[in-house]
Amino acid sequence: MDDNKIIITAAVTGSSPTKEMNPAVPYTPEEIVTAAVDCCRAGAAVTHIHVRDPKTGAPDFKIDLFREILEGIRERCDMIVNLTTSGLRLAGPDVISQRLQPVSLKPDMCSFDLGSMNFRDRVFLNPPEWGDAAAKSMQESGVKPEIEVFDVGHMYQAIHLIERGMIDDPPYFQLCMGAKWGIEGTVENLLFMKRKLPAHAVWSVLGVQKAQLPMITTGMLLGGHVRVGFEDNIYLKRGVLAESNARMVEMAVDLAERLGRTVATPKEARGILGIPALP
Repeated sequence: MDDNKIIITAAVTGSSPTKEMNPAVPYTPEEIVTAAVDCCRAGAAVTHIHVRDPKTGAPDFKIDLFREILEGIRERCDMIVNLTTSGLRLAGPDVISQRLQPVSLKPDMCSFDLGSMNFRDRVFLNPPEWGDAAAKSMQESGVKPEIEVFDVGHMYQAIHLIERGMIDDPPYFQLCMGAKWGIEGTVENLLFMKRKLPAHAVWSVLGVQKAQLPMITTGMLLGGHVRVGFEDNIYLKRGVLAESNARMVEMAVDLAERLGRTVATPKEARGILGIPALP
């Protein structure tokens, strides 16, 4: 596999940005599917999906919304679909089962958050039993975990699961830099996090808000993969709203090419990540 290839992920909506912040933020399944497909055409090999209430834009977790978006993207392009299992805004007696609903749809990948933390205005609970249950569910379903880590301790828990054989090779880490109260998005911190990765890991980096451009630039220079999109940042540059997620992907593609990296196709990304081809 060509080590120069770079996978670009587009996280097109997340759960926080609103149309009041940027009118281009997608809410409905059709808007989200269109945003993802446009990102694929622009050069993204992976899309990371949250769902929203189609009328209000509020964060949602209905399985039918996930299904509609997954099927809509697969009908229109071959990009890797990564459904969220974040429980940040879920409550009830069995949050773990709620969080694992998207795994049952057999997407190519699901996000896998490890380690609890204070996250902006709330506590992001990822207890040890969640880690074991999610790793087991994804492995049994043939769904690739995208291990999201917001600080170095989260990485140690992931390594523990890898050593127990609960995450298949190659493990794939998303280094989440600059989220409020996670690790700060600085070059020094990214170098530190990269040094803690298992030797055989594949990794990507995202930067939140103003940390996005410095983090993806550094990630590209260090040989990693990158994530952009409205979940992390709604601005193309200071004071200038991005007119679409695809425009942010185009920016990342241009930057990668200027730095001598070759953008991976969805097929090439599947080879790098060990994800089977679509039937």
